Amino acid sequence: MNSADTAVEPLQVRSIFLSDIHLGTRGCQADRLLDFLRHHEAEHMFLIGDIVDFWAMSRGIHWTAAQNTVVQKVLRAARKGTQVIFVPGNHDEALREYVGITFGDIRLEHDYIHRTADGRRYLLLHGDEYDQVTRYHRWVAVIGDVAYNALVRINGWLSWARRRLGISGYWSLAGYAKRKVKTAVNFIFDFEDSVIHGARERGVDGVICGHIHWATVREVDGLTYVNCGDWVDSCTAIVEHVDGRLELVEWRGRSALATAAPVEEMPEESEALEHPLAAQFILRRSNIGNKGT
Repeated sequence: MNSADTAVEPLQVRSIFLSDIHLGTRGCQADRLLDFLRHHEAEHMFLIGDIVDFWAMSRGIHWTAAQNTVVQKVLRAARKGTQVIFVPGNHDEALREYVGITFGDIRLEHDYIHRTADGRRYLLLHGDEYDQVTRYHRWVAVIGDVAYNALVRINGWLSWARRRLGISGYWSLAGYAKRKVKTAVNFIFDFEDSVIHGARERGVDGVICGHIHWATVREVDGLTYVNCGDWVDSCTAIVEHVDGRLELVEWRGRSALATAAPVEEMPEESEALEHPLAAQFILRRSNIGNKGT
């Protein structure tokens, strides 16, 4: 077992909700996600879309040791009894044709109803079906994705400069742009309204989604709207505590090993690469360019 795992006493929660990890890209903050997973254990883990960025991988794959260890960590949790549900998003939509199938203890679903410990029913979905740009103007979405990835790359340079200057804390250029650009803010509000309307039609108590990289938990006329955020800009997750309470976690790391390479877990690399899901990542990547954003 990795020494990083034994050095941490994880917080026991009932459920973990993650979305928009974008494995396979430079923007994926796998080190922070790995640190988060080392600090949390759950009965249920929900992967709510854009876990692997097939679309970006069609242009070039950036797969690090930390990203591989994240995959190992999820597989190991599933093998040890954690219920893992994977709801594909638009960036990993190639997996949608396999919904209803279980790969290595991970169940693929188009959407899912989760009942929290306090009895509330939540609809889990990625949310791209409520994004009018993604659905009807894919070429615009492609341009937006390229621009967003450029912001992420610039953000990496800025983070390096901030560290060299001794400026503490994390700052996201893409997140700042979303907060300041009126069009982006309006898009977020329109998306949230559409998701909430769709959830009401399903008769649930709340909805948990991703897609827009904008984490939040809020009540809207008796319905709870939850967005997991992402692991590119904000490094956020939703956890359900044992009493059914949902909490938005913005992870900045508590471990000194948060950015260390997972040296002792690397011999198990073949475990992830030989897994059926990992095989699909490679087999499908050549066809992703026509799949949208």
